[in-house]
Amino acid sequence: MTGRFAPSPSGRMHLGNLWSSLLAWLAARSAGGRMVLRLEDLDPDRCTQAWCDQVMRDLEWLGLDWDNEPVYQSRRTPAYEAAFRQLEEKRLVYPCFCTRAERMAASAPHRSDGQAVYDGRCRRLTAEQREDLARQRNPAWRLAVPDRASSFRDLLQGMYEENLLRDCGDFILRRSDGVYAYQLAVVVDDAWMGVTQVVRGSDLLSSTPRQRYLLELLGCPAPEYGHVPLLLAPDGRRLAKRDRDQELGALQQRFTARELVGRLAHLAGLIPEAAPVSPEELVPLFAWETLPRRYIAMAPW
Repeated sequence: MTGRFAPSPSGRMHLGNLWSSLLAWLAARSAGGRMVLRLEDLDPDRCTQAWCDQVMRDLEWLGLDWDNEPVYQSRRTPAYEAAFRQLEEKRLVYPCFCTRAERMAASAPHRSDGQAVYDGRCRRLTAEQREDLARQRNPAWRLAVPDRASSFRDLLQGMYEENLLRDCGDFILRRSDGVYAYQLAVVVDDAWMGVTQVVRGSDLLSSTPRQRYLLELLGCPAPEYGHVPLLLAPDGRRLAKRDRDQELGALQQRFTARELVGRLAHLAGLIPEAAPVSPEELVPLFAWETLPRRYIAMAPW
């Protein structure tokens, strides 16, 4: 079994990132599996080598190791290009010329999380219309999805189902600036790296049907998925890298690595109180059955 870390190195990791990383590591190690590291540094405006290096130092400080040479998505463009061409040959991709305002106007609310679902207006353009619009702006490229239900059993959340067309909609594979999008890059890399288990935050649960469909189209097996609940700040807001009080640099001024791991392990139900502990000591204690399934609002630390 192979699990993975896949951080976005756009800033210092916050407590929620550490929570997901610890649980992903424990899920793999408790099954005697490997752990691989991928730096998802696709966005050149936000992700730098300095942040990549910092992420790796932070994981090591916490006591989380990995078994491969780190993979940088910024260096994997030819692989994404090859996958894109494979889908293009199947006549499953099309150019989208919509501006952000036009995309929102051409969308309907997502059934569960309020996100917009693109209605496929550019899929219906004629060849002449596409040629005319191409002279005005560079298009993004979308995958045309079928009107079909996609379901899977999550390791923590149970059965999950979406209709690819109505609940997801045609989604972007390559941005208008030529950068390949998250959904394509992540499935290409998970398949190439031999990932068989993906443990991540529940905010990415709705991405999974898209990713499973892409894996199917590319002829790759799907890993198993476990979506862990998000940590919420004491005031109920989601944690973000802009929250300085919850990012690791600030936390290191208040806690040792063992103390921080102990607090996270207690929130996960792995130990009865927030006592200092190392990740290695938690390996025999990990069980999916003990983990909470819903958002966790933390008390002030």
